[in-house]
Amino acid sequence: MWSGLQIGLEDAFQILVMAWAYFYVFLFFRGTRGAQVLVGLALVLVILMGLTQVFSLNELNWVLRKISVCLGLALLVIFQPEIRRALAELGRQPVFVASVQKRNVVDHIVNAVAQLADQRVGALIAVEREIGTRAFQETGVKVDATVSPELLASLFFPHTPLHDGGVIIRGNKIVAAGCVFPLTQNADIQKQLGTRHRAAIGICEETDAVAVVVSEETGTISVAHRGRLSRGLNEDRLRRFLTVLLVKGQGDTAWRRAQVKLDLTPEGIAKADELAGQEDRSAD
Repeated sequence: MWSGLQIGLEDAFQILVMAWAYFYVFLFFRGTRGAQVLVGLALVLVILMGLTQVFSLNELNWVLRKISVCLGLALLVIFQPEIRRALAELGRQPVFVASVQKRNVVDHIVNAVAQLADQRVGALIAVEREIGTRAFQETGVKVDATVSPELLASLFFPHTPLHDGGVIIRGNKIVAAGCVFPLTQNADIQKQLGTRHRAAIGICEETDAVAVVVSEETGTISVAHRGRLSRGLNEDRLRRFLTVLLVKGQGDTAWRRAQVKLDLTPEGIAKADELAGQEDRSAD
């Protein structure tokens, strides 16, 4: 039965390409008004061609085959908005601009944190990395909105329902707000640290997330990672730190380098400026 059926590598490759194309076309049109039109056209065409084949209506079948060839031009007109959106989205796929998207998220976080620090508004932001934070998301309110400085700042505005909890960011989305993070049980933590700082350290002990804290009393910016807290950061050093861990995606080695950059002693500041100069020259 299968003796005459031979599929080579070239045929298998073409099948995979076509399957991939149909799958992503389906995903793209799913839930849009264009999907209904596309399904309707496909059903009508398949039914008519099937009927003409069954009843041997050769002339009508020939006409339908010719129409199906010209249907491509009609689809360009019918689905013009969807096609334009598809071409616009193509350049925004992670495979092309993942690093650009991550840098934008870092910039949005830094801008929001700087604004909150200037106004001395307390904030707690956790950026999810490899280890999931679903258990902590369920303690808050689902948001599912694109990260922006304005939205982040508004979530922590005093007297709003979600301002006391933590915000969790995954990718370029704010997935939850008003979340309860676990408090660190480390006895070596300084006693003057408040609940936000202890919660930032706590979630970084449970996961590999990066947590940014703004003190409500002093407006001081701090960052927690791997159960450690770095305090007294300015806008520029916060951006460098988040870029190392979130954009470059590096691990413990990057953490040690970031600690050097975040050393706030005069020697540490001089060393950080030297490293920054080296990075700028290498980027050029």
